[in-house]
Amino acid sequence: MRLFVGIDIDEAIRQRIAAFAESVRAIAPQARWVRPETFHVTLKFIGETGKQSEIAAALQHITQAGPQIRFCGTGFFPAAPTARVFWVRIEADDRLPALAAAVDKAAAELGFEAESKRYKPHLTLARGGSHASGNPHQKAASRGTMFAALHRHLQAAPQPDFGTMQAHEFCLYESKLSPAGARYTKIARFPLE
Repeated sequence: MRLFVGIDIDEAIRQRIAAFAESVRAIAPQARWVRPETFHVTLKFIGETGKQSEIAAALQHITQAGPQIRFCGTGFFPAAPTARVFWVRIEADDRLPALAAAVDKAAAELGFEAESKRYKPHLTLARGGSHASGNPHQKAASRGTMFAALHRHLQAAPQPDFGTMQAHEFCLYESKLSPAGARYTKIARFPLE
């Protein structure tokens, strides 16, 4: 199974982000746009493994306070001229990186590679590159300027604010890849304090 750990987003916020994405989609028609039903905040990408039961058992022991998460503004990775990812910015208090660190530690104790980079939460809206799969955990194979017009458009517009939510749980997800993009299934839920 291909697994990751994340936080689902409130439906009202999901709808606002989906409406925004639909309003700018025609400006970058060659990008691979992420389906709204898959929007989430990634805490840890685990990858292919048969250890879903062990992971779920380890995650049950995490006792963290639920973070408050704000979805506002947009950006590009790595930078607009050569971007391969278009995303929504996530602002959160210290509880979000603390939760991501706890998930990372639990996975590392099971033999999964610990994260070497600082946690930078974002919500992927679209990927560039001719081989982008639509999977928010897979890097696009090539860089280009397919987001150049979108970047120019967004510079002239006010940054959107999609809302703030309180996270009450995080989940272990299975990710199934397909030509139509990834499909996610929640296989375990873990409450937050």
